[in-house]
Amino acid sequence: MTQQLRHLVLVSIAGACMALTPQAFGASTASSCATAAESRQLDFWVGSWAIGGHGAGANASSNVSLTLDKCVVIERWDGGRGHRGENIFAYSADDKHWHGMFVDNEGRVHTFQDGKASPDGLTFSGPSIGPDGASVLNRVQIIRIGPDRVDQVWEKSADNGNTWSTAFRGEYSRKNP
Repeated sequence: MTQQLRHLVLVSIAGACMALTPQAFGASTASSCATAAESRQLDFWVGSWAIGGHGAGANASSNVSLTLDKCVVIERWDGGRGHRGENIFAYSADDKHWHGMFVDNEGRVHTFQDGKASPDGLTFSGPSIGPDGASVLNRVQIIRIGPDRVDQVWEKSADNGNTWSTAFRGEYSRKNP
């Protein structure tokens, strides 16, 4: 075996061994998301839901599930009339905050970097750009009302959080409680 070939084989074996170790992908030895209390703070929302406006009957639906070893919460929603989307949430053990991303089939994407838990639920906030190009601050609250009811309130502020207007308020009722 030539020296070059031997070197190539050794480098290939070393690379393969590194790829098999969790540290090669930045994984930490921290506790699993499945057992970390912080990662479980949205578990009350997991399930199938009917969604209606404040005081109105249900006209939309949502399915909330866990994935990636219970590290990620995904909401897949159908707002009716062809408007659908997915909302993705995860707790970061690195920065001790929840993060979220909302995406719909109309090309809207909103990211939330600063999610915080309270006894009643979670609040997410993050900036975006409005249709007119102006900066907008978004705040989404997922509020546990009871075992079979959750409210989601999305507010927007054009003045950096001094005043807020409600863009969406959905009352979630659990299907088949």
